[in-house]
Amino acid sequence: MSEFTLNAVERKDVGKGASRRLRHADLVPGIIYGGETAPLQITVEGRSIRKSLEAEAFYSSIVTLVVDGKKEQAILKDVQRHPARGDAMHMDFLRVSANQEITTSVPLHFLNEETAVGVKAGGAIAHNLQEVEVRCLPADLPEFIEVDMAAVELGASLHLSNLAVPAGVTLTQLALGEEHDLPVVSINAPRGAAEETEEEAGEE
Repeated sequence: MSEFTLNAVERKDVGKGASRRLRHADLVPGIIYGGETAPLQITVEGRSIRKSLEAEAFYSSIVTLVVDGKKEQAILKDVQRHPARGDAMHMDFLRVSANQEITTSVPLHFLNEETAVGVKAGGAIAHNLQEVEVRCLPADLPEFIEVDMAAVELGASLHLSNLAVPAGVTLTQLALGEEHDLPVVSINAPRGAAEETEEEAGEE
């Protein structure tokens, strides 16, 4: 698992005006909340935030926040971005404890798409999900979950129940029952081929 550490300072001055001044100084305001400790307003260097946000793993990893020398373990819960530039304007972090499960989303990595059986037969891949919500202890949190497409045939789909999930990790949707076994990805016949098949069936 990737390790991310951000240096931060506690922020006393809050409000829109204060946040605006911070951003002009290339500082990003944020908050750490959760657990039995009171919420903590913080400020992080914009340069460090930009570098971290470029890494996909940052969004699904335990982050060590060093606030005035004191370490906090947390996960990123929300990023408010500038509507035009996309810069981080505010960040929310949720504290985590080693012995308490957390719920968060992790990305899916699709493998062997170009060599999948259904693609070789002329099919096109359609992604229904790009990430899934998981529940686990912090130590078991995966950076991503792999979806191997190699054996998926034309017209077939993979559902949540088909995913190989690491030990200790639960897919929250599956925990709700079989009717929540959502489709993740499928290989569909090209539209033209599908229309021809329908026409032939109609003629018969």
